[in-house]
Amino acid sequence: MAASFPETAISTERLLLRPLAEDDAPGLATMMADDLVLAWTDLPHPFTEEYAAELARTLAPAHRAEGRGIVFAVTEHLTQRLVGLVELRNTDWRLRSTEISYVTAVWARGEGYAPEAVLGVAQWLFEDRDFLRLELRTAAGNTAAQQVAQKIGGISEGVLRSAWIVRGESGEVVVDSRSDLILWSLLPEDLESPELHRDGWHGDHRYVLRD
Repeated sequence: MAASFPETAISTERLLLRPLAEDDAPGLATMMADDLVLAWTDLPHPFTEEYAAELARTLAPAHRAEGRGIVFAVTEHLTQRLVGLVELRNTDWRLRSTEISYVTAVWARGEGYAPEAVLGVAQWLFEDRDFLRLELRTAAGNTAAQQVAQKIGGISEGVLRSAWIVRGESGEVVVDSRSDLILWSLLPEDLESPELHRDGWHGDHRYVLRD
């Protein structure tokens, strides 16, 4: 049987990353009904409440149990409002390596929630789960995702040419176009960089497990 992540929650300064619940379905569907989510992710379109409920009830638990990764709902401590989604995927248990993707709700963008959530997951992976590599892949035109990778100390390793599909709407039709991907990596030693200490990311945003 494949190794798998435990069902857990991760707490950072402002956020709680926890397993999805069926009650999240309306908020998830609203969050995903956004042009940028359509463009930069490979999530289903349209992302319905029915699919969101199935994701929480069946798909995300299977994803974790089968060792492929884990899905976290990201919520604010202060309001308990859903602000995003973080997923680990393409996990290689022999290499102790996995890939992270993230979505932030329209109203929550610009608040630093994405780097805080991603850094919390990275700390948990490296310090609690003994992982040695975290990958991020950002479409060439997705500057916001690239800024997240830079803020957490990610190192750009190169370009994967024509490795992604960017989606856009033309009337009622979804139009696909090819895009390069920028490959970023984060290793345990990268979290000790002077830049992260200076900017306050390391130390001020430590994760706390809530098993």
